[in-house]
Amino acid sequence: MDPQDHERFREFVDDRWSALLRLANLLTGGDRHEAEDLVQSALMKTLGRWRHVDDPEGYVRTVMYRHQVSRWRLRRPHREPALGTPPDRAAPADAAADAVLRLTVRQALARLTPRQRTMLVLRYFEDLSESEVAKLLGCSVGTVRSTTHRSLARLRVLAPELGTPARPTPAATGGSRPRGARA
Repeated sequence: MDPQDHERFREFVDDRWSALLRLANLLTGGDRHEAEDLVQSALMKTLGRWRHVDDPEGYVRTVMYRHQVSRWRLRRPHREPALGTPPDRAAPADAAADAVLRLTVRQALARLTPRQRTMLVLRYFEDLSESEVAKLLGCSVGTVRSTTHRSLARLRVLAPELGTPARPTPAATGGSRPRGARA
């Protein structure tokens, strides 16, 4: 590697380290040491191909996803029962509530299997489509759908406080009751 490529790689790592570490932290369930290992492994693989990489961040993220998939495939957990409804909650209004929500989500993700955690991180934190996740993980779209469904169900069991918020009553919103509703 020539000095110019080496400098570009060093700048990339300096600029993107924290973002890549946040993603790795989610993928590993909050284990800081595993997250650092995951990022470092991905960066080492990227360094070897640096001259041929057009999109460095995309390449590193893909290497991280695949490396994490390899980890959970080696550990093949037992099947988890699927129960509940997905956590749909409005964003908290203040920083303290936001921090509590982040901690709750992180703790719940850490208790999922690595496969479940990876699917949820890719689908909802990385905002990838089902087909993109399937391509990255080397599985079918149906597998992504079913695993995501089971993972969300398990997340609901592990963290019921992330459940759906209460809907406002018509009286609270100043509206009238729906037709045929009783008082």
